[in-house]
Amino acid sequence: MFSGIVEEAATVEKIVRDRGNIHLTLKCSFVNELKIDQSLAHNGVCLTVVAIDGDTYTVTAIRETLERSNLGLLAVGSKVNLERSMPMNGRLDGHIVQGHVDQTAVCTAIEEADGSRYYTFEYQFDKEMARQGYMTVEKGSVCVNGVSLTVCNSKDNSFQVAIIPYTYECTNFHQIEVGAVVNLEFDIIGKYISKLNRWK
Repeated sequence: MFSGIVEEAATVEKIVRDRGNIHLTLKCSFVNELKIDQSLAHNGVCLTVVAIDGDTYTVTAIRETLERSNLGLLAVGSKVNLERSMPMNGRLDGHIVQGHVDQTAVCTAIEEADGSRYYTFEYQFDKEMARQGYMTVEKGSVCVNGVSLTVCNSKDNSFQVAIIPYTYECTNFHQIEVGAVVNLEFDIIGKYISKLNRWK
């Protein structure tokens, strides 16, 4: 379980492709605190640490994960948003995030607004999936590349988020340009409510 509060933007040091899977080796400041089998969110995708070597660690993304996320588009040098799992005695500063990416979206616009930035994202709309809660709502929560954000200007297949300077600098949002592919996880509470409403 995660909260969507990114700790650090790690750097991809090495990528090894193994049939349909990829092994990602990354460098971050808290490698010495990691353990084998520990879960970390990478751009919002929950992956397990499989190896630690000095100041780097390795995780594996399987085909299913690569088909639903942007991890297959990473290159050596890419920045990846990292979050360790939430401690049970901690504050929920973002929202409930599972680390299970639902689909990707494409950045279609970036606007500067008095020091902050508005990003517009567009995703493939599926009416049946929307009935199950795979959608955004005005002022609701959405997880973009592992970052917990508040939705504005919600439409059927697009939405905007406002990024403050701190988030821009400390996550990989500073690398997102128009045309970039990001990971989306829709709100799990909305999914449950949507499904329960279908049984009324």
